[in-house]
Amino acid sequence: MVRILLAALAILGSTLYVPAKDLSADDLKTRLIERRAFEAVVWGMPAVNYDLMYQQMLGLGGKPNQIVYWSELFDWQYQTLTPNPDVIYLMAFFNTKDGPVVIEIPPAGDGVINGSIMDPWQAALEDVGPAGVDKGAGGKYLIVPPGYDAAVPADYIPLRSANYQGYALLRSIPKSGNKADVDAAVAYGKRIKLYPFSQASNPPETVFLDALGTVYDSTIPYDLRFFQSLDRFVQSEPWLDRDKAMIDQLKSVGIEKGKPFEPDATTQAILEAAVVEAQAWMDLQYETTFAPYYEGRQWVFPIAPDAIKGLQTQYADPDSYSVDGRGVTYTMAFFSTKHSGIGQFYLMTIKDKDGQPFDGSKTYRLTIPAHPPVKQYWSATAYDRATHALIRGQKILSRSSLSPGLATGVDGAVDIFFGPKVPDGKETNWVPTDPRGQFEVLFRFYGPEKPVFDKSWMLNDIEKVK
Repeated sequence: MVRILLAALAILGSTLYVPAKDLSADDLKTRLIERRAFEAVVWGMPAVNYDLMYQQMLGLGGKPNQIVYWSELFDWQYQTLTPNPDVIYLMAFFNTKDGPVVIEIPPAGDGVINGSIMDPWQAALEDVGPAGVDKGAGGKYLIVPPGYDAAVPADYIPLRSANYQGYALLRSIPKSGNKADVDAAVAYGKRIKLYPFSQASNPPETVFLDALGTVYDSTIPYDLRFFQSLDRFVQSEPWLDRDKAMIDQLKSVGIEKGKPFEPDATTQAILEAAVVEAQAWMDLQYETTFAPYYEGRQWVFPIAPDAIKGLQTQYADPDSYSVDGRGVTYTMAFFSTKHSGIGQFYLMTIKDKDGQPFDGSKTYRLTIPAHPPVKQYWSATAYDRATHALIRGQKILSRSSLSPGLATGVDGAVDIFFGPKVPDGKETNWVPTDPRGQFEVLFRFYGPEKPVFDKSWMLNDIEKVK
């Protein structure tokens, strides 16, 4: 994919790079817009990623301070970036412009919630559930707006945000993939509550919007729509001190608080070229910058260390602001945790054992050694390499330790197959791919244990078998 994008950019570059002395006023203006638009894409990626999900919620007829959920395990129509198809998703979108908002998490017991509450930059304010601050006892999380200085009652967990908007990604974990267990996970998830703090003495019923059966598409659009989304965000959120250097940068491309975004045809063309260039650059980083998690193998942890540190600390380090690493991360994922490696851990691969990109027309095998070190479950999910979303049109999206009928070898190992056709006798362990494109695989450890991190248990590379 990177080679194709870079070839297109080489053609574009041949028309842009000329000696400075030969540049006209129009040339200089074009270059300024193009450069600043490129940086705006990288900087604004997590905000646009959030806005796109929020717009989909509004498209369902939703409003702020309501919860989107899926009443069954979702199918390919849930087109966010690398979502988890083996759990029940509940996405609580909140807005504190009218005052603090409460999210109540039920105590663990007959169910369990895994997730985080985030600002619209997708930096976690706190984790929830057994891996979060409530430690599974449940709790009332109070999200307060910028400048709020009133006392917080002792029975609330205060979360202070520099922004008004945000969301919680909450996963209700089923005991298995069987319908009864999935239904129980849905019922448990619907015990979550979301309401204004001003109504805490008599909370209104939480509104749940069922997105099952609809295309919920928040994949990143690398065209003018990206800047339209970024403009919506700028208009609705305060400028943070850390980002004020972007005020003039965005003004150069037509995005300015309090003014409509109405680029002319010439500017639109420049913006479209810039966003394609930014996509190519970030995709190159995605392919080349992450170190192998295991020496000599293809699996990587797909987030740069400085990006993790920034997201978990609200960029508290005055000498570090990982805009580049953050931008790359949110081209292929959403969500962040406050505390790494407690609730879940991820490994991604885009290449087979021989270092070749995965081809959807070929067949591959992943052998998972016996006794994966997890308290809850493991899963392996295939995604479209071009969009980082679930592969469109497929009925099976992943296989996991929760999958009904999963076959296990006599030694306890499990073989998972990826390919366009089911291998003979392997139906229960097969994940289909699209023969017309490439794919990538994300392996999840839920409730990861020590051998994941000291690497005394190691995940094998995926091998091509046909």
